[in-house]
Amino acid sequence: MNQFPSINEQMDLIRRGVSDLIPEEELVKKLERSKATGKPIVVKLGCDPSRPDLHIGHAVILRKMRQFQDLGHHAILIIGDFTGMIGDPTGKSKTRPPLTLEETRINGRTYTEQAVKILDPAKLEILHNSDWLGKLTFEEVVKLSAKFTVSQMMERDDFHKRFNQEIPISLHEFLYPLAQAQDSVVIKADVELGGTDQKFNLLMGRELQRANGQEPQCILTMPILEGTDGVEKMSKSLNNYIGITEDPFDMYGKTLSIPDSSIYNWFVLCTNFPTGQLAGLKDQISSDPRNTKRLLAREIVKVYYSEAEARKAEEKFDTMFIKKDVPDDIPEVTLTYSGGEYSLTQFLADQGFVPSKGEGKRLIQGGGVSVNGEKITDPNYLLKEGGEKIVKAGKRNFVKILK
Repeated sequence: MNQFPSINEQMDLIRRGVSDLIPEEELVKKLERSKATGKPIVVKLGCDPSRPDLHIGHAVILRKMRQFQDLGHHAILIIGDFTGMIGDPTGKSKTRPPLTLEETRINGRTYTEQAVKILDPAKLEILHNSDWLGKLTFEEVVKLSAKFTVSQMMERDDFHKRFNQEIPISLHEFLYPLAQAQDSVVIKADVELGGTDQKFNLLMGRELQRANGQEPQCILTMPILEGTDGVEKMSKSLNNYIGITEDPFDMYGKTLSIPDSSIYNWFVLCTNFPTGQLAGLKDQISSDPRNTKRLLAREIVKVYYSEAEARKAEEKFDTMFIKKDVPDDIPEVTLTYSGGEYSLTQFLADQGFVPSKGEGKRLIQGGGVSVNGEKITDPNYLLKEGGEKIVKAGKRNFVKILK
């Protein structure tokens, strides 16, 4: 029989950082029954395979699923390869272009490869909803649709806004929340996880389970993480993100760029910092935000790499910035890359560090150029898109590349 922690211990961890827990008393009963019988509850997370590259904003919900795994419960990650062909309309102001099943499966594989940096693969069941949704007959789809009304669908904010603004809503978009709800019925989910923007879809799962005579799932939503700017939702398109596969140095440096107002929230949602010690961080942030942010940066790198890598990243950062190898105030530029790359010799010429690309090559070959503290001797070296970079040319020329 499985040995689970006490209900209080479980709920303390489950509540951490949560926006909605509906209804909490039902989840407590499920956990009590689980502890009494030794049978884990089934925790569901569906992933949208339209986004194969994950950042630490996506990881917020994956980390919550990992907490359920650590408590001994059964985690099911559903790759929405079938629903991905519909396209989740959540938060969208127009109909999304459809993907093919092959495209959603390719994206799903990439998603899974990155997700297991956070989830415990030994305790994870991975399913594809095309295995059951793709087999539904038209008659079965009609019967599924009959369980909900158009009025219910129009309660959803994005549908309501688009309708009022006379922006088209395709009928197939109504099927997305139904399909997601059907996933919960198939696996008999006890809990479904999602972002706050998924609340409507998760509640649909409760309704469909109830209509099918199942005990309805509880729903748990997590907040949407703000990006490194502290304002907008973390997004690759806004360049305010930290990828979960980024280099430890870039991960560390980007974390230090967040505003002080985001420090506490990032500790709660992005790190394994002990829950019991979180309250004490508020005074620490107020009195010493600089060093608290350095602690946060180390904690985030530890999640995806190790404590040793976190220390190495910090030492490299200190060598470049704290120990005055780089001036305090240097010019900053944003590059427009071609195919994700930019010639270093061209960059040196563009910045006026050298009179020509030929002179730039000679400077590089002579050991006079470094990128992020590493000497570059290859005249054909290409700067890669992503992450901040400090370029030093000669003894006194410095520039920071922001993107």
